[in-house]
Amino acid sequence: MRNRKILKRLKLALLIPIGIILVYFSSGNPAFVERVYSNGIYPPLGSMLSKAFGILPFSVAEFIVILVPAALIVNTVRSLISKRLIEYLINILAIISIVFFTFIGTWGLNYYRMPFADIAGLEVHPASVYELEDLCRDLIERANILRSSVSVDRSGNVDIPGSSRDILNNCYKGYEAISGIYPELGGSYGQPKPVLLSELMNYTGICGVYFPFTGEANVNIAIPESTLPSTASHEMAHQRGFSREDEANYISYLACSAHPDANYKYSGILLALAHSMNALRNADKDSFIKLAESYSEGVRHDLKSIKEFWARYEGPVERTTDRINDTYLKANNQKDGVRSYGRMVDLLIAEGKK
Repeated sequence: MRNRKILKRLKLALLIPIGIILVYFSSGNPAFVERVYSNGIYPPLGSMLSKAFGILPFSVAEFIVILVPAALIVNTVRSLISKRLIEYLINILAIISIVFFTFIGTWGLNYYRMPFADIAGLEVHPASVYELEDLCRDLIERANILRSSVSVDRSGNVDIPGSSRDILNNCYKGYEAISGIYPELGGSYGQPKPVLLSELMNYTGICGVYFPFTGEANVNIAIPESTLPSTASHEMAHQRGFSREDEANYISYLACSAHPDANYKYSGILLALAHSMNALRNADKDSFIKLAESYSEGVRHDLKSIKEFWARYEGPVERTTDRINDTYLKANNQKDGVRSYGRMVDLLIAEGKK
């Protein structure tokens, strides 16, 4: 009986090559993935998962991330004591196989869908420094105007009315507005969830995490409030099946910009501005310095506050997490790794041209 159980678990390992074959096929057929999976299978599946787990007020994913490593340590010790290490390793292989295949089926194939630029009808081409300057100039002008309309506290920091959960719960309004232009961004999903251990999460440098097994958009609520709506909207883009980080940033900007509340609009513009100005600094530092002088006092204050906030948490944990994240992105069809975040600027420039 015991040998039969071991054999059954070994058979589960076949899910790994099946998943790899599925990924290989998908990587060469983005139009097929877009039509059959991303616009067919995934939307009702992702919606059902996020709504089911959305009933709970806390993040199930957060507890899984904490409890699974703890259970792994305990069971490893037990297997060593009982001298059943081989059987234990077979069980681990079976679990890994199930998790890998489930990840591919519930969300992972979205990495191989058509680029959002094609879906949105945007022509992305290499841009000149002058085009980048024009983009930054436009974003600065918009940010300066919006900053005068946002809510601030006595220290001059952005202070959006309501609790962190209220802010997260209102992000859907931006997606409701933008779905009229891009139906792919519509749909009904569970609300973003605040991470209980957000302060500890700061040391990893991570602002949010989408957990495909539960459909939860998890958000670090200890970050500066000026970035909270755009961070939540970023994770909501993943929830809607857009897995690439650069595209999720751009979609977050679109959703925030379409939001009826100026605080959310400003958060989206600030996200776009930070990425675009970073790109300009790398391309032409003199132009960057010159344009940065046109920041309003409020925008300058916010950008400085965000930079100082993250500087407090820099260290080995943040660097290790960055390397892990980089490896994960490269393993999922994002060959630029963490640098893929910079390609958001190409979408912004293409939007400006359109």
